[in-house]
Amino acid sequence: MAAEDKWKANLEKVAFMKQFPGLLGRWETLAGKTVEAVIPLKGKQGAAAIVFTDGSFTVAPPMATEPYELGETLAAARRLLEPKHQQAYVEYDRLVRQDKEALKAARLEKIVGAIENNLEQIPELKDRLKALVKEWK
Repeated sequence: MAAEDKWKANLEKVAFMKQFPGLLGRWETLAGKTVEAVIPLKGKQGAAAIVFTDGSFTVAPPMATEPYELGETLAAARRLLEPKHQQAYVEYDRLVRQDKEALKAARLEKIVGAIENNLEQIPELKDRLKALVKEWK
C-alpha cells in the first residue's frame, strides 16, 4: 500500500505542478513579457527557470540550438532583428551564398566524377549524355 500511496501522491503533485498559476506552456504567451530573473536549474545542464515581472514563468531548455534552428530563426525573425544587427545579416547573407555555391560545386564535382568513373564500364553512358545535352539545347 505504501508504494501505491507514494505513486498516487506523486501523480497528484505532478498534476498540480503542471497547472501551477502563472506557468506558461506556449512560446506565443511570452510576447511582450519582461524578464525579471533567469535562474539556472541544477537538474539539466543549461536549463533555466525564467520568471517574468507579472508573476508568470516558464522553464527553458538549454541554449544549445542546432544550426537548422538558428537558420530558421534568423529567417523568421529577420524583420525584427535586422534593424538592430544589419552588419551581421550582411555577413550571414554572404555566408549563405557561399555555402550554396560550395554545395553546387560539390554536387557538380560528384556528378562529373561519377560520369568519368563509369564511362569505360558503361559505354552507352556517352550516348545518353549526348542525347541529354541535345535535349537541353
